[in-house]
Amino acid sequence: MEVERAVEQKTSRLPGFYKLLPAERVAVVGDWAELNEAERAVLAGQGLTPSQADLMIENVVGTYALPLGIAVNFLVNGRDYLVPMTVEEPSVLAAISHAAKLIRAGGGFQAESTEPVMIGQIQVLDVPDLEAARLAVLAHSAELMARADACSDSIVAYGGGARGIEARPFPDTPVGPMLIVHLLFDSRDAMGANTVNTAAEAIAPRLAELTGGRTNLRILSNLADRRTATARCTVPAAELTLPDIPGGDVARLIAEANAFAVVDPYRAATHNKGIMNGIDAVCIATGNDWRAIEAGAHSYAARNGRYAAPVSYTHLRAHETVLDLVCRLLLEKKTQTQY
Repeated sequence: MEVERAVEQKTSRLPGFYKLLPAERVAVVGDWAELNEAERAVLAGQGLTPSQADLMIENVVGTYALPLGIAVNFLVNGRDYLVPMTVEEPSVLAAISHAAKLIRAGGGFQAESTEPVMIGQIQVLDVPDLEAARLAVLAHSAELMARADACSDSIVAYGGGARGIEARPFPDTPVGPMLIVHLLFDSRDAMGANTVNTAAEAIAPRLAELTGGRTNLRILSNLADRRTATARCTVPAAELTLPDIPGGDVARLIAEANAFAVVDPYRAATHNKGIMNGIDAVCIATGNDWRAIEAGAHSYAARNGRYAAPVSYTHLRAHETVLDLVCRLLLEKKTQTQY
């Protein structure tokens, strides 16, 4: 059986996986990932209990279930992955698995990330002289970073900690002039909210002394443009061939559709939502804060003052537009796509 051979070879290329029954898929994933019985039970739907949920949020009355699926065919930096995804929308898993198959033909994804530097913001108001305050803050950067590091011995021990101080004057706001101080903080594997917020709280009193002003908000920013992850891929034009359209023509149509999203925010909103279909589904399946990632992604898309698809968009092209293409085949033409 092809699936059994794929499990033995530890490849995410699982032909016929979509034809199996749910229990059979659990068995395949369990063997592939060497899961124990408790872990397999979670996949089979015996996950969060009401009593566990009651410990997580307020006013619990039960739990709410969504389908948990596995996206196949992923090859990232030369390594095979099965990707868990939780989503209520049909065709997303099929489309993403099919897109990963096309990308696999071009060598798979090449992924990289920057250092995990988050930004803590401290708002300073009632500042007598914005420029003098800005210069004073920068002159005491080393002191301020040392104060921030003192809050997080464990993260500093793992190689993280304060990486810089920035000061951004805003002379004209609805409540008057303000100085926004950025604490750049490497939070290592942590998302960083608690750590960065604690560090921002710790340096706020000293900022008030240095600027002669009054501090108000001290909080992490979800526009994490110093902490980015990039995935690039190549899809051979021949892999895009449709019964009635040559692959080269499909590639041209993809490029044209992407250019539409770069220039028009009305299209960009739908374009970026297509990208987030996959990202949010992985975040929900793995218990991550998909709301923070949505906020970061959309604010990043508007960072130049106009909402758009990313200007350097070629590495996203295959993901979003191939997803759209496969969805069209599945939903409009009712074509059965084997992935």
